[in-house]
Amino acid sequence: MRQRAFSTKPKLVAVDLDGTLLDALGNPHPADVKALRALQAVGVIVTIITGRLYSGTRRSAEALGIKGPVGCVDGSHVVSTETHKTLYHRGFEPIHAELVRASFEKSGPATFLFANDTIVHDEHGVPYLDYVSTWSTDVIRAKSVAEHPLWRHEAGVTAVVAVGTMPQIMGAAKHIEETVGVNAQVATFPTKPLKYLDAGWGMLVRAAGGNKGSALEWIANHHGVKMEETVAIGDWINDLPMLRAAGRSFAMGQAPDVVREGATDLLVETAGEGGGIARAVEIAFGHEGLKR
Repeated sequence: MRQRAFSTKPKLVAVDLDGTLLDALGNPHPADVKALRALQAVGVIVTIITGRLYSGTRRSAEALGIKGPVGCVDGSHVVSTETHKTLYHRGFEPIHAELVRASFEKSGPATFLFANDTIVHDEHGVPYLDYVSTWSTDVIRAKSVAEHPLWRHEAGVTAVVAVGTMPQIMGAAKHIEETVGVNAQVATFPTKPLKYLDAGWGMLVRAAGGNKGSALEWIANHHGVKMEETVAIGDWINDLPMLRAAGRSFAMGQAPDVVREGATDLLVETAGEGGGIARAVEIAFGHEGLKR
């Protein structure tokens, strides 16, 4: 567990969605919503930093009454909840997007293109739609995802997700490493749960240069808040940069050890039972802090 002295009252709280604010069905716990709304009522800034696309984040932002920027796709996209316009976007350069596209076309997994706040897939992705639905339900089925024009979108490709066999996923990862190199961030992982007969591995590829920690810094700077005045709450490995960057951070009860080691505080509550965010708010602010 990370050690940090807390010398200032927090001014900004950033929360992850899936596994933190939202349960397995995508619903927030009422106690957590109440706690975050109470913070905003006394002037504390609340934001979301998630792996989801903005189209998959907007509903939660509205439930919390958030006014201002939120971080999406693990920090690759920052969007205003008031105007729904992009404030920051870190997408692939066209030449790198083409190399990523070619890598997936060569190895053959079911591929999902994330661009223009939309997910594009073809018939090979149909069996796995429930897997990618946590990112967004704004989904387009194309005749061929490899030939879709959003690969050449003016703002760039935000990310690509693939589901396939281990050889398919590792083959694509190797090809991207060889051709795109340091310009890409690649994460490969066994899908949770391993419920597909023909596929058990997933892959997420984004342009290098952004993560949840950089998104937290961007949003804090936007609001004129120092990093030591921020609080972050998360549960998974992609939350680590945010948990390490924040002045104070909380790992959910079900978080793996590597995530717990990156936080300053540990929670016992899980997303399934809810109340973890409310507990973090109580610890970080106390009852008096909510009266200011």
